[in-house]
Amino acid sequence: MEWAEVLSNPLLQNLPFKIELNRFGSILMSPASNRHGRIQGRMAANLINKQPGGEVITECSILTLDGVKVADVVWASDAFISQFAYETPYPKAPELCIEIVSPSNAKAEIRGKVDLYLAKGAQEVWVISEDGTTAVYSHTGKIGRSSIAPGAEQL
Repeated sequence: MEWAEVLSNPLLQNLPFKIELNRFGSILMSPASNRHGRIQGRMAANLINKQPGGEVITECSILTLDGVKVADVVWASDAFISQFAYETPYPKAPELCIEIVSPSNAKAEIRGKVDLYLAKGAQEVWVISEDGTTAVYSHTGKIGRSSIAPGAEQL
């Protein structure tokens, strides 16, 4: 499938799952818990309050080398929004992509998403566990603290 087909398919509307596509066009679904939604909301609020000069988007679709992946939260600079507006999916990753780990996520899956977002232009990828701890990654590997939004990574 193509991403436009996923968005327009009435059978795929209002599902309690996050939908993504792999590089072969197959649908991948993963359920999200209420804890996941709470963390997603808090991270979005943190970025809105602490990181001006851009926009926060939840459930942001990004075309990667392994199909369309959906970051839980992203921060896109004004320059990014000026260039890509609200293209769906984005052909490039916004500067900051955040993944919140769900019980159904395998470590290899999350590490793969970190690599995919960085390969598509993200400057940082944050991985937040269900206990609220945050790991920050850049092109140099795991780093101690965000340089894009210092302090916003704390719940």
